[in-house]
Amino acid sequence: MRVYLFYLRAALAAFFMLFTFSSNAQPGISEFYSASAEVNRWYFSLSDLVLVIGAIAGILGGLRVYANWQMGKHHIDAQVMGWFFSCLFLSLIGVFLRGLFRL
Repeated sequence: MRVYLFYLRAALAAFFMLFTFSSNAQPGISEFYSASAEVNRWYFSLSDLVLVIGAIAGILGGLRVYANWQMGKHHIDAQVMGWFFSCLFLSLIGVFLRGLFRL
């Protein structure tokens, strides 16, 4: 009985040792690194595009607030706060993404 138990333990140890050697070359690792490199290449152009879209939206929001102010709607506090915090969000999300992708 002890001999069979010894052979069983030896066979399990050999199996797990071979399993760990074969798991070092997992598929998908090289694809992950290539996707990471592609994200790093495209990050700056995409971040510039997001800032341009944010600038256009900020200008349009500012014009809307100005138009409402000129039309006599003086209760525009919610619009001004929404406009300000959306600009703040766009500024901070760039810093967050730069830290996330380690750029």
